[in-house]
Amino acid sequence: MAIDSSLAEMHWKHDLLGSIEVGIVVLDKKYNVQVWNQFMENHSNIVPGMIQDKCVFDVFPDIDKDWFMRKAEPAFTLKSPVFVIWEQRPYLFKFDCNRPITSPVSHMYQNITIFPLASLSGAVEQICIIIYDATNEAINRLGVQELNAQIEEISRIDTLTTLLNRRYWLEQFDLEFKREKRTENPSSLMILDIDNMKGINDTYGYPAGDTIINGLGKVIEKATRETDVCCRYEGQKFAVLMPDTPVANVEFLAQRIRRLVEKFTVVHDQINLNFTISIGIAGFIPTYTECSQWFKVADNALRQAKEAGRNNVFVAE
Repeated sequence: MAIDSSLAEMHWKHDLLGSIEVGIVVLDKKYNVQVWNQFMENHSNIVPGMIQDKCVFDVFPDIDKDWFMRKAEPAFTLKSPVFVIWEQRPYLFKFDCNRPITSPVSHMYQNITIFPLASLSGAVEQICIIIYDATNEAINRLGVQELNAQIEEISRIDTLTTLLNRRYWLEQFDLEFKREKRTENPSSLMILDIDNMKGINDTYGYPAGDTIINGLGKVIEKATRETDVCCRYEGQKFAVLMPDTPVANVEFLAQRIRRLVEKFTVVHDQINLNFTISIGIAGFIPTYTECSQWFKVADNALRQAKEAGRNNVFVAE
């Protein structure tokens, strides 16, 4: 009768471990596997007999051994449970994602709990790891984060040129100005404007003007560095902030951009259109108290370039 009772108990425990929708792994002090339930078998394709009494790090070498042992130590020594969520570490056991083929992730995200298993003497000889499939939660959270990042990115961009828009550029300009006030580095500001834009719009229409604006945006993007902060400031006017760059270097670049634009042709409704630009340049001066002063000096330099006959570069004194 006692044997039948033991078999019955073993059966329901096995049935429980097999039907529960979480992973259950029991490890001894040497991190050898003692229990490996059906969930773990299903997702790893490793049956209990293949992993029983084997070190989990030997079977799963991609587990960060030092990290996991640090996490498990409080369970062994302090009898304290440990929790690790997927945002801290995406997974402990790298299992394939069993979501539909359209799922945006390739692996299962996991939350894990490590808790002590005390023997009759009270000593902790084993720990139990419970693995929860947190993939749905992760997909939803990551999806929201990605959407928010896309919205934030869109809010910074000028849709016609894909350069920064005026609002976001002014924020960066103000930050750079404050940095310049602290460091007094030789940074420069360049303002570019398409010559005779009104004549272009009147002759060919505003869509042609937009094509030209878009073309200039591409020239500026290709000619400047990743560290330069470029924007379509308004209408046909562009601004380029060049941190840690002296005016002499910027004047060389401005002339290069001017010549590139002079030779550049855009096509609108099968019509080849050419245009020129004027550029004003101003270096940072430590006596400026507001960034608007710096911008005004560069804008006045642009006006002088226009007054000198357009298709010019003028550097503020």
